[in-house]
Amino acid sequence: MTQTLDAAEAAAAGRSASGSAFDRVLDVVQRRRAEFEEKRHVPRDVIEEFKNAGIYRASTPKKFGGDALPPAEFLRLIERIAVVDGSAGWVASFGSSLIYLAALPLRTQAELYADGPDVVFAGGLFPVRPAERVPGGHRVSGRWKFASGCLGADVLGVGIKGGEAEGGRPLTAVLRPEQVEIVENWDVIGMRGTGSHDLVVDGAVVPDEWTFVRGGEATVDEPLYRYPSVPYAAQVLAVVGLGVARAALDHVIAQGGRASYTGAPVPAERATYRIAVGRAEAQLRSARAYFYETTEEVWATVTTGDPASARQVSSLRLASAHLAKTSFEVVRATYQLGGIAAIADGDPMQRYLRDASVIPQHAFLQEGMYDGAGAVLMGVRPFPGYL
Repeated sequence: MTQTLDAAEAAAAGRSASGSAFDRVLDVVQRRRAEFEEKRHVPRDVIEEFKNAGIYRASTPKKFGGDALPPAEFLRLIERIAVVDGSAGWVASFGSSLIYLAALPLRTQAELYADGPDVVFAGGLFPVRPAERVPGGHRVSGRWKFASGCLGADVLGVGIKGGEAEGGRPLTAVLRPEQVEIVENWDVIGMRGTGSHDLVVDGAVVPDEWTFVRGGEATVDEPLYRYPSVPYAAQVLAVVGLGVARAALDHVIAQGGRASYTGAPVPAERATYRIAVGRAEAQLRSARAYFYETTEEVWATVTTGDPASARQVSSLRLASAHLAKTSFEVVRATYQLGGIAAIADGDPMQRYLRDASVIPQHAFLQEGMYDGAGAVLMGVRPFPGYL
């Protein structure tokens, strides 16, 4: 982990969360990551550790007692957790999701944070389902997928079709856990500990004031809620891949002196091994630098009160997709450097490879983002939903 952040970044990250509490999070995740994999979720007592460290107040408005952290500070925290365990980093990354809930009416937010700013929100937003309009709200029924971290959530969101008032854009309906059935069906190759199960709702009535347009205009006037929310959602996932790749690369660097089964020279004495490590280091650090540079640029814009430009929004999406892709490529390269030992179930490269393979599969991080970015750069209209 020493190569993940330089000294200045580490100091800033330490200020972003309670220092000793955050160190405890890293220790707990290190000790229990096999448990996350086995149980297919991060247990609630570990979520409480995340809360104690400030992860779930990171995007709560200061108006309601939260920290409303600058995105780069939060992203570095998630990067550090993901170096230890990708699934834990993924679940912690949804500490950013309260940026969406800033679009709720202020009175609703006051109720949401009545017991404190440390609120865990998880959503299964797709597929978007129709909902019956009833006086003052919607009657919601259906089944939704990929609700990462749902077993530890304080509130849950599901996607429903919006009406004319929303311009046809989908709504997120916010529910309490007792209104939702969680179907534990998360059976996947990687990111097994994220608990991204299905949500089922049967006729729950959700008042209008507990619905919002995802990415809609915030009712809170603070800088974080001027930062582009959908690109931010992509960023917090992409940075998990960065952490996993950093861990994998550090592992093969540390393995440079391991003895060969065949009696061949140790890896560090082989030019091919050294070249591959050097190339991977340059690739990962370059993608990381672009990612954080773009983040800081957009943050500087929104803190002046100006909205992010279309090019800036596109740059966030491009940097995220590129980081996810590059991180996976780096992990694949390190897996090959692991040699025959890497095929064993107990070898850490197995998990790095499986976890890193999942991240570029996310809809926000797929190859199509390059198409959207290219369109914006050349002044033509990108595909719908990109901006």
